[in-house]
Amino acid sequence: MKSIRFAFALGGASLLSILSGAQGVTVEKLLRTTLEKNPAIAQAKASLEEAAGQRLILRSIMWPDAKGGVPVGVQGGHRAGESGTRGFGFARGSFTQALFNAAIPPSSRRGDVDLLIAQQQLNVAVVEQLHAARLAFYTALYNRDLQSLREDQRQRLEQTVASQKDRYEAGLTDRSALTSATVQARELDSQIESAHRAYAEARLKLAEAMGDDLGPEATLPDAEGELQFAPMIVDLESETAVALERRADLKLARLLIRAANEDQRIIEAGYYPAIEARVSGEYIPVSRIHREDSSRRTEDISSEIRAGAVYTWRVIDNGKVAGAA
Repeated sequence: MKSIRFAFALGGASLLSILSGAQGVTVEKLLRTTLEKNPAIAQAKASLEEAAGQRLILRSIMWPDAKGGVPVGVQGGHRAGESGTRGFGFARGSFTQALFNAAIPPSSRRGDVDLLIAQQQLNVAVVEQLHAARLAFYTALYNRDLQSLREDQRQRLEQTVASQKDRYEAGLTDRSALTSATVQARELDSQIESAHRAYAEARLKLAEAMGDDLGPEATLPDAEGELQFAPMIVDLESETAVALERRADLKLARLLIRAANEDQRIIEAGYYPAIEARVSGEYIPVSRIHREDSSRRTEDISSEIRAGAVYTWRVIDNGKVAGAA
């Protein structure tokens, strides 16, 4: 009996030493830290920034495309009317604007939907991680109180066992009473151990939700507060209607369907021609600069502007490509 009491005292002392080194966390601090440092929420925020950049790419097909360049060089030789070696430079530019492209409207909408999907994925991550953090917090409080309750029960049963043993040794009762009290006391050992493991697991989930260090020397947080129970009446029909309307994961599923529809329209746009307006030009500030392999003045390079429209029609169907330009 002395060994059992010593083991119980040692276990209580070790638990107190662990709790004394633990960092106390309130539910308000838990939720605030989870929003700031949770890895899943941080990843969802990064995906939101990526979606914003992808929207620019999807919208770029309807924006004008302008290019410019300034070639320079040296031209020399001895021809009639030439004055030896001379340098030259000119400006060259082009401007292209899409006039008709069936992929422009769905691509623009697809970029908007991608951004909405990323925002909703962030909402889903926030809801899931905050729910997991709250659940771990309340689980820690529950199992801590349950462990304390079971230990109090075991202590009282240990006193009953000691009393029954004294009565049995004095011949005031039979051995069955002592055996029954001993069995009841030992049954609580496994229950206390289960509560202790559940409490430690809840503390680990708290650390994961808060993005804390989980290394060998890490100190797991401890939930601060008291667990209180209150009756709650749930109307199944009204709660179901609210869930169908407001649940973040259901909103995300609807957005994924919209994105799939826009992808289908982008694919179908390949069956329509694309028309572009193109303007290109060159400006040469000097005269008598000849084209390569030519000495005639009629083939001098001069400033020019060209404009026109170009259409491309390419159909891709079942691995075969056909079209016209």
